[in-house]
Amino acid sequence: MTSLALRWRLKTIQAYDRFRLRRRLAENPGLSLDPESSTNFASSHFAIAPGGHLSIGPRVYTERLARGVHISVAEGASVEIDADTWLRSDLGPVIIFAFPGARITIGREGFLNGCHLSAKSTLSIGNRVWIGPGSRVFDADQHDLAVDRKEQIQPVTIGDHCWIASDCTVLRGVEIGEQCVVGTRSLVNKSLPPHTLAVGSPAKPAGTISDRSNVDI
Repeated sequence: MTSLALRWRLKTIQAYDRFRLRRRLAENPGLSLDPESSTNFASSHFAIAPGGHLSIGPRVYTERLARGVHISVAEGASVEIDADTWLRSDLGPVIIFAFPGARITIGREGFLNGCHLSAKSTLSIGNRVWIGPGSRVFDADQHDLAVDRKEQIQPVTIGDHCWIASDCTVLRGVEIGEQCVVGTRSLVNKSLPPHTLAVGSPAKPAGTISDRSNVDI
């Protein structure tokens, strides 16, 4: 295929995706999609209940994969994804679920790579946070284990410039300070101070991390 034919094909695909996105916006009053965000979100799956709100900021990108991104926003819940964030879905789907009344915020220049975020209260992710494939962040136990062991819900915070590597789990009530790195397959069930390298299950401090502000993906 010549470069000219390829350009026309890509323009046709983008025009079709813009049309699909306009229909999505018309069908979902709770969806706010910045005009500068990727047209590939036309292939994503959004489930927004009445009173729920999903905001996708400028230059937020993803791949053109069917259900590569799945975002569910329940009644009265909100999900906000700030500018220049990449929801990478070619290694696995990016799944974001906000239960009724919950709030999920994702800061600028984030890199969510085939991960799963779930909130029943509050999940706050700072600027330039990387979360690797297969990793999960929960602010609740998800289930009542028994009559005398009810589900517990506590906010989760991940500070700026953190890197949560692949196949990690971050549990309720955890606050991860800025500039932290969590090693592969770690289970974070306790808060970590800023600039901490943590590994293991449960994760324990294993060193310190210097400034990561200028580290590239």
